[in-house]
Amino acid sequence: MKKIILLTLASLVCQFSFGKIVMFSVDMSGQVKSANGIHVMGDFQALAGFGPDWTPNTCTMQQDAIDTNLYHYTVDIPALAKYEYKFINGDQSYEVEVIPLVSQVGYNFDDNRWVYVDSLNTDTLKLPAFVFGANCAQGMNMIRFKVDMTTQAFTAAGVHVAGSFQGNDPATTRMYSFGNNVYEIIAYMTAGTTYTYKYYSGNTSSDAETVPSGCATAGDRTHVLSLDTVLDNVCFSSCGTCYPTSVTHQVSTEALSISPNPASETINIQFADHLQHAIEILDCTGRIIRSIATIQERQFQLHRNHLPNGMYLIRIIDSGGKMQTEKIIFE
Repeated sequence: MKKIILLTLASLVCQFSFGKIVMFSVDMSGQVKSANGIHVMGDFQALAGFGPDWTPNTCTMQQDAIDTNLYHYTVDIPALAKYEYKFINGDQSYEVEVIPLVSQVGYNFDDNRWVYVDSLNTDTLKLPAFVFGANCAQGMNMIRFKVDMTTQAFTAAGVHVAGSFQGNDPATTRMYSFGNNVYEIIAYMTAGTTYTYKYYSGNTSSDAETVPSGCATAGDRTHVLSLDTVLDNVCFSSCGTCYPTSVTHQVSTEALSISPNPASETINIQFADHLQHAIEILDCTGRIIRSIATIQERQFQLHRNHLPNGMYLIRIIDSGGKMQTEKIIFE
């Protein structure tokens, strides 16, 4: 009994100390605010220690002290992962916002908002104060970058976009793939401005694509942002789509299998696809303590190798760019 209690306490501590602090914000201007409060729900709730995911009445947002139309909610969740969420004017699922198509996940009829948390820095990731049911904050426009990496070799450093909108830093804005080797990220900027950017197969300046002269201005891609925009899907270092697009693979939607969990010495991992995988083990502070690259087999044994008792995160990255983060316990 004592052992179970200690593991439970360790789990609670870990839930609030690893990864990245993220602040969700919503602007309720023009809305008749529910007397039951403003809430946010999503697939982050269980990892943050707030009960089951997609529970509409758990995460009550706090009203801003200065602008009473703004509401905020802060969580501590694993970084380098994609999260989906929605805001609720009330505490019931039917009171959820309707999100415009260009901001939705969009694949398999998924109509949620999404964000890729790409930083382990100690600062708080403050998401824009999205207008309830709109694409972005007041006075801003969204832009959805998309690049097809079919022609590029897989890199564990990830795919990035950098440009004038974020200081031209190739290590800052990591993109996420929902499948087919297409990587995406949504950014929010001031309208009426010309932005320059490039895609990176990695996270250093030497990983930059070479933009063909037919679609380049001084070696960069450019876009004049005048409204909420989803950019055309282009092939890395190309002006058009990758060819042939029909051979790009689909990422399996089946869940992988991790067992036993908790474990004493060895955990068996069964992948749901035939892709190449990389594994990272993180402690409760979000620090990567073990990294295993180039796993070709569908089954893999993760050995404890003297790790202390406790809860860890296992991050699994496939060669299509899909990431999945799970909890594991050694006891």
